[in-house]
Amino acid sequence: MRVSEKLQKNLESNEKSKPTFSFEFFVPKTSQGVQNLYDRMDRMYQTRPQFIDITWNAGGKLSQLSTDLVSTSQSVLGLETCMHLTCTNMPVELIDDALAKAYESGCQNILALRGDAPSTTGEWKQCEGGFAYAKDLVSYIRKKYGDHFDIGVAGYPEGHPEEEASPQLIQFLKEKIDAGANFIITQMFYDADIFIDWCRQVREAGIEVPIIPGIMPITTYAAFLRRASWCQIHVPDEFMAALDAVKEDDQAVREVGTQLLTGMCQRLLDSGYVTHLHMYTMNLEKASIMILDRLGLLTEDEDIFRDDVVPMPWRKSLHPQRRNESVRPIFWQKRPYSYVARTSQWSADEFPNGRFGDSSSPAFGDLDLLGSALIRQSPQRAVELWSAPKAFSDLTGLVVAYLQGNTKCLPWCDVALNHEVDSILPQLLELNQNGILTLNSQPRVNGSNSGDKVIGWGPSNGYVFQKEYLEFLLPKDKLSTFVNLVEGGSTLTYFAVDATDKLYSNHPDDTAANAVTWGIFPGREVLQPTIVEKVSFLAWKEEFFQILEEWGSILGEQGHSESAELLKSVIQNYTLVNIVDNDFVTEGDRIYDRLRHLY
Repeated sequence: MRVSEKLQKNLESNEKSKPTFSFEFFVPKTSQGVQNLYDRMDRMYQTRPQFIDITWNAGGKLSQLSTDLVSTSQSVLGLETCMHLTCTNMPVELIDDALAKAYESGCQNILALRGDAPSTTGEWKQCEGGFAYAKDLVSYIRKKYGDHFDIGVAGYPEGHPEEEASPQLIQFLKEKIDAGANFIITQMFYDADIFIDWCRQVREAGIEVPIIPGIMPITTYAAFLRRASWCQIHVPDEFMAALDAVKEDDQAVREVGTQLLTGMCQRLLDSGYVTHLHMYTMNLEKASIMILDRLGLLTEDEDIFRDDVVPMPWRKSLHPQRRNESVRPIFWQKRPYSYVARTSQWSADEFPNGRFGDSSSPAFGDLDLLGSALIRQSPQRAVELWSAPKAFSDLTGLVVAYLQGNTKCLPWCDVALNHEVDSILPQLLELNQNGILTLNSQPRVNGSNSGDKVIGWGPSNGYVFQKEYLEFLLPKDKLSTFVNLVEGGSTLTYFAVDATDKLYSNHPDDTAANAVTWGIFPGREVLQPTIVEKVSFLAWKEEFFQILEEWGSILGEQGHSESAELLKSVIQNYTLVNIVDNDFVTEGDRIYDRLRHLY
């Protein structure tokens, strides 16, 4: 959705006109930095920002990564994203390419900027075949894409580095709005009086679009002075006095800075000119969250945006080809990035009416779609996180650490554990402590309210259901015992497959999908958002064993040959199993009761 529409929708739907907020992130320079940023964006998603924006490096040096970040935040993280686009060293063909990629990813918001001068020259010059001013870029986007994009432009309450604040500068801003811009995001500032007076002048000039103040948190004294000097902004005496008194203590600086900015932001919100705050995060988390929390904007007990946040038990994509998607195999529950990559080429044929289509279609995707790395950590970071396991008990120990919240990810699991598993956590811990390595699970749920903060999803006033599900590794020599425990009049169904594709199953029709999560909602058909299905499980098997192979290669290259041999042995001697208890009504844990006989 376009930014201006989201802001208007909030004003119209919220009787209290609760202020909203957004976050800005910049493009990291390393692959590990990108992974860390995705994790941070994912956590900050929980605060319900209206949108995020991704910066564009001067001259488009990291332009491919900028567009990749935009696509991932839209498609995988489900975050409404605004992409910066500058004129600096950007001929029209590069601008066309960036706009096309944004359009294809479902991005509907562009922040059109002239951009800073390249650091190599320190002087801004129009490049050949490019634009001289942001208003020209705005006009070009409007001419080429009509009203598809909401276009934001920069505002300078205290003037531009190349021109002092003046009525002429506001006239330049009006020219950008007249060219087709829909909203304004301002440069950072610390003087609320200057900002509020500037807003008055903007409105008197006939500019009526939303004004969004750019808020720069204060994290250290040195960074505070450097940014204020670089942007040539006025710092009020009370800011300087309070911060100068604690400048040697970074923690105290952040605390005092939070107090000062909380007060400043409240003045902005009270002025009548502002309903939304844009946080310049600098790819950090705590400082922005502290300000928003003290302003009372992080209250979680209101359901204003709930339908936008949890329409499904998995993160809803904002990619235009996936907006009607309503079903996913449960196997990728903890690996949303790779699932979206696998199915990125799917068309409407593979999402008939939003349902999971023909998984045997070639469009289901090869591992090649995921690029060269299945493990989303650098080799050095992988060893830091998971050490170098030398025995199978070390692997189950990693899972125990994950279940206990001591690590946030695993080689085959990109996202942190949620509280959904609390009801079966003792069983999961016992299984791993006794040599059964669990990979994925969900508890039995029989008609919980859709508004439940842990299990709930979908529209309000509905009921959600789940079959108990468990995925785990089992030694091949225990497989026959497992089969005997499960089969014979049981409500349990399973698939088991090893790295050589030898498949075992007791499904009555292993070509059909088995719904393991569904919801009943007023005035709607039954939704079945997660399933267990054979062909997709075989694709997941391929991915899982390749993850182990890649992890082994990383460890071998880091000099941990014993660990590499362990993972090779696991691939050769273990079977990947998923099991479903189709009785979601009767009390008891029939999966655990069977598996405990294996140790």
